[in-house]
This record gives sequence, C-alpha cells and structure tokens, in this order.
Amino acid sequence: MTRKTIHLVCNAHLDPVWLWDWEEGAGEALSTFRSAVSLCEEFPEFVFNHNEAILYRWVEEYEPALFKRIQRLVKEKRWHILGGWFLQPDCNMPCGESFVRQILAGKRYFREKFGVDVRTASNLDPFGHSRGLVQILAKSGHDSYIFCRPGRSDCPLPADDFIWVGFDGSEVMASLVSAHYNSAGGGAKKKVLDWIAANPDRELSLLLWGIGDHGGGAYRVDLVELKKLMAERKDFEIRHSHPEAYFKELGKRRSSLPKHARDMNPWAVGCYTTMSRIKQKHRALENDLFLAEKMATAASYQGLMKYPQEEFSAAHYDLAFSQFHDILPGSAIQPAEESSIRRLDHGLEILSRIKARAFFALANSEAPPAQGEIPVFAYNPHPFKVKGILSCEFQPYEINWSGGYQYPQIYVDGRSLPSQPEKEASNLNVEWRKKVVFAADLEPGRINRFICRLERRPHKPAPQLKKEGSKVCLQTDELEVLINTQTGLLDRYRVGGRDFLAEGAFAPLVINDSADPWGMTVKRFRDLTGRFELAAPEEGSRASGITAQPAASVRVIEDGAVRAVVESVLTYGRSVIFQRYLLPKQGTEIEVEVRLHWCEKDKMLKLSVPTLFPKARTIGQTAYGIAELPADGNEAVAQKWVAAVSAEDDAALTVINDCIYGSDFLAGELRLSLLRSAAYSADPVPSGPMVAQDRYVPRIDQGERMFRFWVNGGVQSSRLTAVDREALAKNEKPFVLSFFPAGRGKKPRPFVELSGEAVEITALKKAEDGKNLIIRLFEPTGKKCTTILSLPWAAARKKISLSAFEIKTLSFNPRTKTFRELDLLESPLRETR
Repeated sequence: MTRKTIHLVCNAHLDPVWLWDWEEGAGEALSTFRSAVSLCEEFPEFVFNHNEAILYRWVEEYEPALFKRIQRLVKEKRWHILGGWFLQPDCNMPCGESFVRQILAGKRYFREKFGVDVRTASNLDPFGHSRGLVQILAKSGHDSYIFCRPGRSDCPLPADDFIWVGFDGSEVMASLVSAHYNSAGGGAKKKVLDWIAANPDRELSLLLWGIGDHGGGAYRVDLVELKKLMAERKDFEIRHSHPEAYFKELGKRRSSLPKHARDMNPWAVGCYTTMSRIKQKHRALENDLFLAEKMATAASYQGLMKYPQEEFSAAHYDLAFSQFHDILPGSAIQPAEESSIRRLDHGLEILSRIKARAFFALANSEAPPAQGEIPVFAYNPHPFKVKGILSCEFQPYEINWSGGYQYPQIYVDGRSLPSQPEKEASNLNVEWRKKVVFAADLEPGRINRFICRLERRPHKPAPQLKKEGSKVCLQTDELEVLINTQTGLLDRYRVGGRDFLAEGAFAPLVINDSADPWGMTVKRFRDLTGRFELAAPEEGSRASGITAQPAASVRVIEDGAVRAVVESVLTYGRSVIFQRYLLPKQGTEIEVEVRLHWCEKDKMLKLSVPTLFPKARTIGQTAYGIAELPADGNEAVAQKWVAAVSAEDDAALTVINDCIYGSDFLAGELRLSLLRSAAYSADPVPSGPMVAQDRYVPRIDQGERMFRFWVNGGVQSSRLTAVDREALAKNEKPFVLSFFPAGRGKKPRPFVELSGEAVEITALKKAEDGKNLIIRLFEPTGKKCTTILSLPWAAARKKISLSAFEIKTLSFNPRTKTFRELDLLESPLRETR
C-alpha cells in the first residue's frame, strides 16, 4: 500500500505589530526564536520554519548570539527560512514596485546572512492577494505561493492546490492552507488527526502548525506526541518538512492542477478603507520614494551629487514596515497607528531632503534671471510629457505699497502661458506672498524653466464666473460643467457634447457600519443612513470661520485664465465637508477636493459618482495590472484609479485618486470609499457587543481629512490608454519650486525619454550591487507594444518590445553603453544590444 504523505510545517506566526506595538513584537521574536532554537537542538528530526526578514534583523541586532545559533541550524537544514520577504505585507494595496522591493529586501538579506534562496513565497495572514503578484513572484525566483485567506467560501478557487496565472501569463503553483497556520499549545497531534479524518484519501498534504499571532511555535509535548504518531501511522508518512519540499512533490503532478487566472479576494473588505491617515501617508511615502530615486539618479549619474543609497534604504525600511498586514489595512491598535505614522513621517522627511538636494543639483546651472524676473522650475521625473495645471508659491522682494495689484504672469521661451493668481497658504492681509497657477506642458526627464513677471494692474481681477439662477455653469469648447447652488453637487459633466454623469454627482453618502475595522462579516457597505446636505448660509459661514455677514454655501472662490474653483459647504450630524470643484478652462479633467471634518461613530463615508452608463463594467489599477472589479455593489479594492467602462457607448469615465483604495459599483453608480470610523482592533464576536459599553472607546479617523480626485471622460480606447500615465504623474508629481540659480556648474542633459503613449518607467535607480543604472518598464494597457528608450545624457537608445502587462527590467552600463535584461532581483537574464 502506498503511504500518503503529510508535510508538517511548524511555524510561529508573529505579527510585529497588531494588538501590541513593535517593541513588544521584537521582544516576542527573541523569545519565540530562542525557544525554537532549543527545540531544534533537542529534537534532531524537527524542522522549524519562519519568515520575515524584519524579525531576523531584530534578533541579529538585539541578541547576536541567538542569531549565530540560527545561522548554524539553517546551514544544517534544521531551521528553514520561510517566505523570503521583508515581512508579510498587505497584498492588495501596495503598488507593484513596492512588492518588488519587499521581495528584493528580504531575499538579499537572507542570501547575505544565511546563504539561501527561498523558492516558495508565503503570505499566510494577509487579507487577499492581487493577481499582479504572479508575474512579480515568477520574475523574483519564486515558483510557488502559500496563503490562508480568503478561503474557498469567500473566493471561488478551483482547488486547494492550483496554478495561479498572472496578467502577463506568468504562472506559479499556489496552495491554500485551508487548515490555517496555527495550532493550540499541545494540540499539534489533534490537528494532524483531525486533518486525516477530514481528508482520508488525500495523497499529498501541506499542514501548518504551531502557536501563532503573538509568536510561540512548538511545545515540547507537541514534538514528543508527533514523534510517536509518526511511528504509529503506517498509512501516512508524516514528516517534519517545509513548503519547498511539498511543492517539489506537487510539481510532479503540475500538469493536472487546475488554473486560476484572477486575484484572490475578497476578505475583510473594510480594510480597503479603515485608518485613512495610514493609507494617505503610505501612498505619499511610496510616491516620494520612487520620485526621489528618479531625481537623485538623474543628478548622480551626471556627476552632480552622490547617490544616497543608505538614505534610500532607511526610507524603504519605513515604507516596507508600514505595509505590514495589520498596519496598512488599519486593524492594529491606536498606539501602533501613532508609531506607524511617526515611522512614515520619518521616511517622508528623509526623502524630502533627498528631493531638495537633487533638485538644487539639477537646477543650479540654470542662468540667473533678468531684472524683474522670478524663475520657476519644474522637474518632470517621467519619460513622457506631463500636461497639466501647476502651482507655485513665491515671495516677492517686498510688500506692494504702491497701489494697484501685481499680477503674476508666467512665460516660457518668451511666450505667455495661461496664468492666474490664487489664494496663498498664508493669511497676511497685505499683498506680499504670491501663489501662481498656470497651465503647461513639461518636457520629459528634465528641468523645465518658466519665468514669472509681476505685471501691475489696477486691481486684482474679480471672478467672472457667476451664479445664474440656481446654478454655476462653466462652458468651454470641450467641456460643460454645471454645479447646483441648491445642493452644492455637480449636475452636469459633459465632454464633447456627451453627458457622463447624472445629476447630484459627488454626493457624500453616510453608510451604517460597525465597530469592526476589518469588516470581517460583510462584503458590501450599502446600508445608506443619510447624506451630507448643503449648509444654510449662517451654518456654512460659521463652519468656514467667516465672521462677516453670512456667505452663500456655494461660492466661486477662484476664477481666471486657467481654472475656476467652486466651493460647497455640506453638513451631516456633527460633521462638515468643504467640497471644491476645480474646473479647467482647457481640457476635460476636473478635480474634486474633499476636505472633511468627521465626527461620526461606526459609520462609513462614500462619495457617489453616478454615471449615465447603467450597463457599464468597472475596472481598476492593481499591482502591475488592471483588475476587473465587481459590479454588484460588493466592495472592491484598487489602487491609483478606477474606471466605469461602457462598450455599448464606447465611453469610459476614469477617476484618479491620491490616497484611497476601496469602492463599489452598481447599476452605473460608482461609490468611492473615503473612511470608516470603526473602533481599534474590535473583533465581531458572535455574542455580546463589540466594544465596552461602560466607557468612552476611541474611534478611528476622527477629525480633519483631505481627499483628491481627478475625473475625466472620453472615448473608451483613448481614455484607458492615457489613465495609467496620468495617475502616475498625479501621484509622483513633478517637483515645482521658485529658485534663483547660481548659473554655475555642469548643466544636466535630459535624462530619460520613452516613445509611445502608454509604457511607463516605474523604477529608475542605482543597482543594489555595482554602478549600473536600473530601468524598470511596464506596459499598463494589456496590449503588446514596442517603445524606444532614450538616455540623452548618455547618447544611448534602445528599441524594446513588451507583451501585455509585461514588467521588464534593464541594466544600463554607462561606461560601455550596453543594456542587459535582468530579473526583479537584478540578476542577469541575457545580454542585449
């Protein structure tokens, strides 16, 4: 009789942060690893498995002797490095490049410290998994993947073991650990027997065990009982093992495994929105890291500054840690939220200094301005032109005591650009500080120079856009927008003669919710309890801080050659929204800015975007791909943009964001999820209230928050081709500053350019090892294409072919001017010229 095989994988799942802060997590890592080492040394047949480089880093720093014992056990193959990543991040919300860096940081650490490469990636506890991970895994040396959530009741997987297929056709073997990763102390034998009883005919099994969440691992009694069980069972070969051994056996029957070509969602859909401060700062740090790399790379490779590798490593540590699956999803306690924000701010400060250093290095050789000129520079880090509205504040030499008004007018190459003044950040009641807004096209990969002149006019221009009856209407050759002054909402968005939105667009909706930050027991948030309404003039003025006579709660606050800005004051309960519509005089993209003062408990806030396409489908950006999102009202997760797409109308409405991830879509209405005011780490137990009823219990996301959206409508093909680059430029924004340069030193050349309409450079950095330049390209539309990569500073060009959704990494040697294709770990694939 052929014996069936069970691979027992002992682990000790340990959240660095959750119901505790990181210091306690570090202490538990030391305790858990110390216990596991002792058991490995006592039981020669026992193999302990553990993942997450961050935990090993803590052991290395705080208990070096213990670290050396682990190194010895790894060498003897009695301690197995599991997973190989920096930590177990949320697997939906980090961008594709963040996942690359999680793996790169983890695998480099384990290779350096333990001499091992990990083939099976392990994300046991995260709350869902983007399909974009597959290509990243395959190109990072992983051939297999294990996970616990979602189960098959939440996600229709074809089997526990299957082939996971990525957007580009990449494949890895995947296994759902349906019995989860934990066992009770002294309960390992019972877990094995329960598994055998439930799966008597299963020939090959992967079974995880060990006390977890707050560490723990194996008990001595577990190992004694398992040893006896292994000897007793003649029908099963039960062995201490690791995931790679399991997949080596599973790989022999790979051809018979079913395929799954989707993401693995949903579970805990509230986590797409909970703890918005963390999500906002995470997105900001993610954007700034990749932007600062591009700027510093352009400056350092042209000899203008030293590449700040150590500073980038420190900032990436802050980013990678914040992506942990109880931090970014918002399921940790309040002290962990505060320490995570502190860590995110630390990374942002590092990158702020790098960006400034790179900018001054790149701009300092520019010629000094002529008398009366105020120079404004914009560095475009992207390899394509960025067209849009820029703003810049600057300080004139002195206060305007001469009367009249000094109008800031922007020029480029002697040509005037559409420009207008807007209210500056300060509140001085004299004319001194200036903010200028102007429309411009930024050339790729370089400093773009503009000149501002203060042109004297009799007075500051008053807004020309006026209320007409019950509406404010802006109309251009391309665009018509109507804002209802009785509701404060948008009643018309018409592009090229076609209406895209129904009346009452951008209504803030209040949804009945619970104290559960995960949203463990729900799949949708559709229980509408109310909506924000237009404030009465007295109420709106009081909320606005207006102390003169009451102002209308819908008002035009800016208007000029570039754009008009209309502000609405909306209220619900004890909460207030100041909603601004930024309406362009050229182009069709409108911006909606939501400044929220939120004081509700156990409620959710959504922003309604009702399209006129009831049969539309909805899609959204995910990690290095585009995901089809549910259109049945269930909550979905996406990254920098979502779109309603109507094949019947050949139309698409795209919505770019700077900080949200959740949304739902039903009957043509898109609802953007802004925040949830759940309690911290409140578990929806079946009996009793979720939180204490005898005291004040803090809720998440109380206070002021800001959200920005960019909305554009057009023909389906052109809109979907453009949106990914637009979202990249909105998030990794060009660096704009008024600066008087010295006019000395080496003048940098344009750094990088790409031909075509869609391909992006998602990473531009120095190689982790060596002096070569790393260039990562991505095809974001799902269409095969070619592009010409140009490096003007090095007089180098290369034609590159990419398949649908392909990630391609190149190394460029500045000395030999040759390109080489790499995998995502920056290891060579082949030489190309």
